[in-house]
Amino acid sequence: MSTMDVPSEAESELPAPRPQAGKTAAPGMTWVTLALMTTASVASLRSAPTMAVYGLACVFLYVLPALVFLMPTALVSAELASGWNGGVYRWVSEGLSKPLGFLAVWCQFAMTIFYYPSLLAYVAGTIAYVIDPRLAGSGLYTAIVITVLYWTGVWVSARGTKAVAGLSSWGLIIGTLVPGTVLVVLGLVFLGQGNGSAAPMTSGHLLPQWTGLASLVLIVNNFLSYSGMEMNAVHVSSLKNPAREYPRSMFLAMGLVLLIFILPALAISWVVPSDQLSLTAGVMQAFDAFFSHFHVGWLTPVVAVALVAAALGGMLTWLAGPSKGLLLISREEGYLPPFLQKLNKNGIQQNILVTQGVVTTAIALMYALIPNVSSAYWIFSVITTQVYLIVYLLMFAAAIRLRRTRPDHPRGYRAPALVPLCVLGLLASLAALAIGFVPSSQFGGGSVWSYIALVGGGLVVLGLLVPYLFLRLRKPGWRTPAAGTPAGPEGAAADGGA
Repeated sequence: MSTMDVPSEAESELPAPRPQAGKTAAPGMTWVTLALMTTASVASLRSAPTMAVYGLACVFLYVLPALVFLMPTALVSAELASGWNGGVYRWVSEGLSKPLGFLAVWCQFAMTIFYYPSLLAYVAGTIAYVIDPRLAGSGLYTAIVITVLYWTGVWVSARGTKAVAGLSSWGLIIGTLVPGTVLVVLGLVFLGQGNGSAAPMTSGHLLPQWTGLASLVLIVNNFLSYSGMEMNAVHVSSLKNPAREYPRSMFLAMGLVLLIFILPALAISWVVPSDQLSLTAGVMQAFDAFFSHFHVGWLTPVVAVALVAAALGGMLTWLAGPSKGLLLISREEGYLPPFLQKLNKNGIQQNILVTQGVVTTAIALMYALIPNVSSAYWIFSVITTQVYLIVYLLMFAAAIRLRRTRPDHPRGYRAPALVPLCVLGLLASLAALAIGFVPSSQFGGGSVWSYIALVGGGLVVLGLLVPYLFLRLRKPGWRTPAAGTPAGPEGAAADGGA
């Protein structure tokens, strides 16, 4: 999630959330169109402050996960999508087992529980620059904004309206391309005037300074930044020559995504010192500094409104998507109790959204309890990544098994060197899981064991214990066969995300 920051976010993102993932492409789609769709689904400015603290080294920290995670994910998921409809649930169910398929689709949904608080914390920090920039560091203010905006989103989604669906289409332009371009141009002009960069831009700073494992922890956040590639893989069959055009499309998308991620992060590092950078309001800090320098401070609230509108549009569009995918699968197989399967008069899974909202509210309160807002933001971002990485571990394992056990199953696309790609993806995901338990400098001076307990507790409880209990306690009466054929969150997002 993009996430979701979804967050696609799936994922969805959530995520991070990723607006084009669920749409069905027209036959004869060009590889360039698919590349642009993938860019729109993955790219965002929200993670820029996280990497800006590393200055020039952010290039390395973006490129490395692109090579070891983004590329394997894109190519492997393309083969799976071209052979089996239904998204990650179907892939894992066919390759491993139905319970593990449920675990995969559950984690796609569960990561949004932490994704939305981190996304809305970014929104809160952005709104603060319209009201009072000092609010960006207030945990209580951040908690209130998260709670109010999330429940407003639930109310809108529960009404079944599709009016907000169009907002996501403008998200890439309003909230990413235009602000990102303005930020980079202002940064280049700023440096061109002879002003010094806040972060060193010499070759000696291409790699992050080694101070132990903590110096590489921020790379974990970039795994979630690239999540959602498996959703766009559903369009591989729309290409005229998938074997040649899909890899070409993914490499173009990877280049565009890297530019959108790296250049704004560098621009932020030019004007905001790393020790003063807020992970939730860093983008607005940079705009504020540039606009003040060029004496156009009145533009600060304009940019803030654009960023907020795009972020909220993405949240509303994807709020019900992953939960609807979970609902459809659970009704067919009886994974969730009847209470969570109930629909309101508009056909929306309101009880799931409300239950998710209660948990999200509890998480929002942690922003008020943890002194440093950036620390809370970082913790929730890491938990989001940890939970979502389970999806990729299962996906890569399923792909290896399906290639070996069902080699003759029709596939519109076969990934080159699939097993080595899966092994690379598995090792990268496992490394990210391990590194995620090492506190970064953004955690502040808190206890290391407290950090490990928070991240580990979030991963175990939300990502493993809860789905295990659903599977363990489920009853035959929980099944609703009339629900129809299950669809993955990728497909559900298109018609349920708004």
